[in-house]
Amino acid sequence: MNNSRPPQELWSLLHPYTGHLTDVEHASRGFSSDLTALIRCERGPFFVKVMRNRPGGRRDSLVREALINPAVRQVSPALLWRAEDEEWIALGFEVVEGRRAAFEPGSPDLPAVVDTLNRISSLDLPEVARDWPETRWDRFARDETEADLFQGDGLLHTDINPSNFVVGRHGTWAVDWAWPTRGAAFIDVASLVVQLIAAGHSAPSAESWAARCRAWENADPVAIDAFATATYRMYRSRASRFPDAAWLQDMVGATRAWTVHRGVADGRGRKG
Repeated sequence: MNNSRPPQELWSLLHPYTGHLTDVEHASRGFSSDLTALIRCERGPFFVKVMRNRPGGRRDSLVREALINPAVRQVSPALLWRAEDEEWIALGFEVVEGRRAAFEPGSPDLPAVVDTLNRISSLDLPEVARDWPETRWDRFARDETEADLFQGDGLLHTDINPSNFVVGRHGTWAVDWAWPTRGAAFIDVASLVVQLIAAGHSAPSAESWAARCRAWENADPVAIDAFATATYRMYRSRASRFPDAAWLQDMVGATRAWTVHRGVADGRGRKG
């Protein structure tokens, strides 16, 4: 959907919530949606995510994002309205002023990112998330016992990357809660480690930032080792299926460097 304005049938659905439309500014992130945009309008502005109302994971992710929002408003923009008909499903969020975080070495954003992860880990697991166990890494674990290390009652964002942290003058927000789950609380922090290495940090530097997170302090090192190797296998599998995706190759390199640092590059588990 590359038009500057939503198609008329979608606009008819949104109009009761937005009023007169002034401008549509397409977002540089949010590629999993059919439309992700800042909409300036009579009753807004709103940050809007829209998908075709078709059964499957993309629709399910938008539904899940709507369901989790009341529980994460301490760290995320509030969902202000939801619209749905047979053709479309749309979410309208409050607009927060800021820019995507920088994860590179020396970035002044890193303390705020760590603080945001600590705020996420301090949230109570809402009842709605109890039926959302984290399973995406399970098939890349060595065995069922290792996969069990990824289970827990922490509320997880699971898509930790620079675009999903908005840094502003008045705070930092974790956005795009498209697939929250229930699992071991260290997983979000471990995902940050991978992203930091991919952004240019050494593995020790990345883990030094993780060490400022309570969920990391409380994690079993054996579980972190298992997650590191599972994440390496996951990205290696994806990169083999999409060899032209440079970002996947970057993630393979980052996760490989992390497993080498932790002494589990052979995938057999923690040494010593």
